[in-house]
Amino acid sequence: MNKRQEIKENFVLSAYLAVKEVWRNRARFLMVSLVIALITLLVLFIAALGEGLGNGNREYISKLDADLIAFQSKSDLLIAASRLERGRLASIRRVEGVQDAGILGVSSVTLILPDGEEPLKAALLGVEPGHTGEPGIVSGNQLSTDLADEVIIDRSTAVRSGLKVGDTAVIRTTQGTRDEFYSLRVVGISDGQQYGLQPSIFTPFFTWDKVRPKSEAEVNGADAVGNVIIIKLAQGVSVETAAQQLEMQVKNIDIATITETIQALPGYSAQQSTLNTQGAFTLFIGVLVIGGFFQIQILQKVAQIGVLKAIGTSNPVVALSAVIQIVVVTAVGVLIGGALAFLFSLTFPPTVPIVFNGTTSLIAIVALLLIGPIGGLVSIRYAVRIEPLKALGLSS
Repeated sequence: MNKRQEIKENFVLSAYLAVKEVWRNRARFLMVSLVIALITLLVLFIAALGEGLGNGNREYISKLDADLIAFQSKSDLLIAASRLERGRLASIRRVEGVQDAGILGVSSVTLILPDGEEPLKAALLGVEPGHTGEPGIVSGNQLSTDLADEVIIDRSTAVRSGLKVGDTAVIRTTQGTRDEFYSLRVVGISDGQQYGLQPSIFTPFFTWDKVRPKSEAEVNGADAVGNVIIIKLAQGVSVETAAQQLEMQVKNIDIATITETIQALPGYSAQQSTLNTQGAFTLFIGVLVIGGFFQIQILQKVAQIGVLKAIGTSNPVVALSAVIQIVVVTAVGVLIGGALAFLFSLTFPPTVPIVFNGTTSLIAIVALLLIGPIGGLVSIRYAVRIEPLKALGLSS
C-alpha cells in the first residue's frame, strides 16, 4: 500500500468514526452546537456594533474625495474645536500641489418632522457647492449656488425622516436666545454620510452660516467662520510634502490626513478598542467552552479509545477523528449562529447602529471556526496518549 492510499484510508476511517459518534449522540452534540451558535451570534453582533458605531462616527470623513484636512493650530485635530475663516481658502488653493479645497462647517440642528412625529437630531454641514467636501448624490441634483436655500440629505436622514427630493426640510436652531425655523428645499439624496453618529444634512456654506445655532454675540457677526478646510491634492503629489508646504505657507494651521482625522474623532479609538476587547474575550470563552466539552467527551470514552488502539487503530486516526468531530460540531454551531444573526439583523430599526460588514463578518466567522480545533487541542493530545492496556484496566 502506498503512502497516498494509506492517508486516504485513514481519513475515511477517521471521518466515519467521527460522524458515527456525532449521529449516535446527536442530542448532546446539538446542545454544544447551540452553545457555539449563541457565541457566534454574540461575536457577530459585537463586530457589527463596532462597525456600526465606528461607521456612524467616521462615515462622512472616510468617504471624502480628499487627501488632507487643515485645522486651526493647536486644536488637537478636533473638528469641533477648530475655527478657520473662509478667507483661508484662497491661501490654501494657491499652494503648489493643491487641486481643490473646500471649507466645512459643522453644527447640530433639529429637523422638524410632519404629523407631530418626534423631531430628528441631525448634523448640519456647510460645504462649498462644486468643491471638495460636497457629497455625491444617488438621486436628485447637487447644490446649485453658495447662497441657495437648498440641502442634500444623506440616506439615513431620508429613511428616518421620510423626506424625498423636492420636499421642504424645516430646521429649528437657536439664534441667541430665540428658536428660529428655516425652510430648505431638498434637492438631492446622498449615500450614507453620517457624522458624529447623527444623520447628515448638507447645505451651502453661507446658508449654513445663516442657519447654524449662534450665541447672542454671533448673531450680528459679519465674518463666516467654518471649522476645517478639506484639501484634495493633484495626482502624483506626495501627501507628506504637500502637508509640509501647507504648514509653511499658510499660518496657524495644522494639517492631518484622513486617517489621522478619524483617529482623533472624540471617543473613536477608545470605542473601537473596547468593542474589540469584548469580541476577543468572547472568542476566548468559546475556546474554553469547546475545550471543556471535548475534554469531558474524551474522559467518558477512554475505554472505547483503548479498544480501538488494541485492535490496531493508529494515533493519527484517533487524532484526526477527534479533529473532524470538533470541526463538524463547530461548523454546525457557526452556521446556526450566522443564520440567526442574519435573521435578527432584518428586524433592527435604522436608529440602531448595527452594520454587518462583509470583511469584518468573514474574519469573525473564520475566527469562530478556528476556536473549535484550538479549544480541542488538549483533548486531542490526551486521546493520543491513552495506553490501551491501562484504558482497559489490564496493566499491572
